[in-house]
Amino acid sequence: MNQAQIAFEKKDVDLSKKAHTNEEQQQLNEDHEEKHQRGGEHIKSAVYGGLDGMVTTFSVVAGVAGAGLSTGVVLGMGIANLIGDGISMALGDYISTRSEAEFTINERNREQWEVETNPEGEKKEMVEIYKSKGIDHDEAVIIADTLSKNKKVWVDVMMVEELGLMSIDEHPIKDAIVTFFSFGLFGLMPLLPFIVGSIAGMSDNLFETSIALTGFFLFILGVSKSFFSYQKWYWAGLETLIIGSAAASASYLIGLAFEGVNV
Repeated sequence: MNQAQIAFEKKDVDLSKKAHTNEEQQQLNEDHEEKHQRGGEHIKSAVYGGLDGMVTTFSVVAGVAGAGLSTGVVLGMGIANLIGDGISMALGDYISTRSEAEFTINERNREQWEVETNPEGEKKEMVEIYKSKGIDHDEAVIIADTLSKNKKVWVDVMMVEELGLMSIDEHPIKDAIVTFFSFGLFGLMPLLPFIVGSIAGMSDNLFETSIALTGFFLFILGVSKSFFSYQKWYWAGLETLIIGSAAASASYLIGLAFEGVNV
């Protein structure tokens, strides 16, 4: 969390001024910040991929365990879910992100064409946009005239103000790969006790160990999720733990209802 966010939460005016004073130095480090931002996007994919991996895999484990089936069945269904859902989630992430990027690029090309072929009409649109925000007509004209001197800035402003479109993710493949491996890595946690138990020839308390291990990592990933929001770390961890537990409990109860049923 940066200084500006901390200042806002604490309502610390002096800290807020200090944070804004540092903006000039931050601008000098623009390249570094852009790299950091891209890394942050990948971290977000890793966190949410890991959360989905653990919740879905543990739900399968809980359902199978509730039905009283063997360790082999738990492993078979768990691994099948891990691979199948991991691939599905990664492909879904890639396709949706790419589609959004293509749409944004097409809209930007159209907006740029309108700026080049009908600049006066686009200026009038900009004036009306700022007037709708409560800005006086003459001041809106000054703003539009100033912004329209730089075509890139002009297009950037129109993309946000007129179309409500922000910058696009230029790395859908990387995000999909990160999602897949994060899904697989964290989704493996509920299965780990059963894998170790199968290798070591143990069968006692495997499900209980899986519950403890999954709960721990759910809380840790929930805390990591708080880095992308204003939510307190402990509430984020607890919220994620509760949601994951609710999904797993539902699966366990359904499996319990089918215990001993012969199909």
